[in-house]
Amino acid sequence: MEGDELCTFREQWEKELNKTTRDQQNATKNINKDLNLSNVNVTHFTNQETKNRYFGDQQKESLHTRSRNKCVSETKENSSNQSSQEETEWEGSSDPKLRKSANDKPGYVSIAEDLLDGRTSPLRDRIQVERKRRKRQFDVAANVYHSRTTQQQSQCKVARGDTFVEQLIHDLNEINEIPFFDVELPYELALKIFQYLSRPELGRCAQVSKAWKVLAEDELLWYSLCLMEGYHSDSSVSDSPCWKSTLRDCIETEGNLRYYWKNRIGAISNLQYELGKVLCDVSSCTQYVIAGYTSGDVRLWDTLHWDSGASYLRPTHLTMDVDTRPHVSQVKVNEAVAAAAYDDGLVDVWSTETGQEPVHHYQHLQRVHALALGSEGAAVATASGTGVRVDCPVEKGYWRTLCRVELPKPVESLLLIPERRGAPLAAASAGETVYLLRPDHDPSVLHSVYGHPVTCLDAGPTQAALGVKSSGWAMHDGGNKIQVYSLETGQLQVTVGNSAGDFTCVNLRDSPAHLLVCGNKDRRVRVFDLRSGGSPAASLYAHHLGVTAVQVDDWKVVSGGGEGLVCVWEMRTGAKLWEIHNRHPVRHVRFRPSTLVTANIPDEKSPRGACITDDDLTAHRRHRGVICLYDFSVDTSTPKNVLPICRSSYVESSGYSYNIGLAMPYDAIAGRQASL
Repeated sequence: MEGDELCTFREQWEKELNKTTRDQQNATKNINKDLNLSNVNVTHFTNQETKNRYFGDQQKESLHTRSRNKCVSETKENSSNQSSQEETEWEGSSDPKLRKSANDKPGYVSIAEDLLDGRTSPLRDRIQVERKRRKRQFDVAANVYHSRTTQQQSQCKVARGDTFVEQLIHDLNEINEIPFFDVELPYELALKIFQYLSRPELGRCAQVSKAWKVLAEDELLWYSLCLMEGYHSDSSVSDSPCWKSTLRDCIETEGNLRYYWKNRIGAISNLQYELGKVLCDVSSCTQYVIAGYTSGDVRLWDTLHWDSGASYLRPTHLTMDVDTRPHVSQVKVNEAVAAAAYDDGLVDVWSTETGQEPVHHYQHLQRVHALALGSEGAAVATASGTGVRVDCPVEKGYWRTLCRVELPKPVESLLLIPERRGAPLAAASAGETVYLLRPDHDPSVLHSVYGHPVTCLDAGPTQAALGVKSSGWAMHDGGNKIQVYSLETGQLQVTVGNSAGDFTCVNLRDSPAHLLVCGNKDRRVRVFDLRSGGSPAASLYAHHLGVTAVQVDDWKVVSGGGEGLVCVWEMRTGAKLWEIHNRHPVRHVRFRPSTLVTANIPDEKSPRGACITDDDLTAHRRHRGVICLYDFSVDTSTPKNVLPICRSSYVESSGYSYNIGLAMPYDAIAGRQASL
């Protein structure tokens, strides 16, 4: 019985030993396979790193791999050392019998004895030894690659530093170096490159690195962008501590103004002068508005300083004591001077700074039909009948006449050309002819076509636009036209229009570059792009009694008509944004980015309806005319700018588009009853 149990134990023991031997052989094969793969990977890694030696990312990856393998191998190094120490004890033992018995014993007996004695498996020791050998091989390959890369970089630096240009850039770049990827540039050269970028491109460049962010936020770059956008054109670099913020504020303000324009949000003021009887003429420039009345009074408003003492402009002493003064026929104003012409031919000129007393006056023999001022400066031009006169102050303080001519026909329109070297002084239309006037020269003819009278005229610094009427034998050539001439060469540049109605007004001086806006008796406002010509860029059906005044900018058109309507249009879509109506025809329209000045001037200067009960025997208010000033820069979110009617104390709904909060009084009562 005991012999059978012993045989069974021996058979099971032999099976376990044979199984252990097979596992050892399989593990050895796997180790050899892993060793071959690792050699291939190390070689491939070394070649790839040598190929891409200009990039530091692969080097970082190799160092990361080394640290990771090092951590893995350290956990197993202790066991390997232990097994190696035991093998050394067996082999280096001084007892020859012990050494001989260890060598003579079969493999499975030695394995069994090791297991029974508690020692680790020799297979595990071999695996750990092989891992240590692979780690040493990988470290040697990495050290070789690192040394080669360092040597190549030093050679590249030496080779690049040999050239004179690179050495110069390196010397200039000792303090401020701007890295452009693999090239180092001085700050000044990098700034030259960045000055060609737009606002969005500078924003993207600022996200690349800290050095590029400093460069993209340079004050010179943003100051140049402010000038390119049209903001603060008269300022210097030192006027603002942060031009980037200044430009952002300007763009935000412009967006708010556009929103206010489209929704008619702002303050409206009526410039009234009760004692002036009937309004005769109105002109405006920047913050100044001037008006002349049938009583002979001239009133000047400074819209930025309402308490200014120069609001009432006194006439010259020659007419101050006259009981019945003549009507004011023409008024004009710019930033320097204000001028008024009367029906008796007298012309008075005031300074906008001192006001009240005239600084210059002269008189024509008959009524003044045209009065003109330049966009800047103090030159004054007047036309009475066929005579044209231009006066200007000199440095010593007195005025002198620059030009005085007689034309063949009565003058209908007169303009002063903005100052420009080689440009004419003034342009005058008389019948079918347009003349250019220069000091100490005879008048030169710019345009003259027999049977085609000039209906309107406007001029800019380099061009003159005039409306030509087609009549008589020439009506078959397409209709009325707008012709644009060059003031430098006197040649016709472009012809647009071909309309059946007469052109009543044209605006070239206040329009953006390459744009021209005009009004016609056929009730339409047309905007032309002078670069393309032909068909208009926008054609708006506006006023059923004809268009009397127009102005355009880059996105909107403002027009006035004979029926008293002032309309604001969006040029891109052709949609009417809003309109306002008064009794009399609109004779003056002038807008700036934040303000709009309109004037409704009556055609009848001596109307019926003067009331005997009035102290000054003036005409009724409905016959006097209206001057309106719209200010779209006013913050309407404050309660003082909201109409003080129908205010609600709770969440309110706006009524129409006039900022009126609608509320029901009984809502609050109902709420109280519910609470009780």
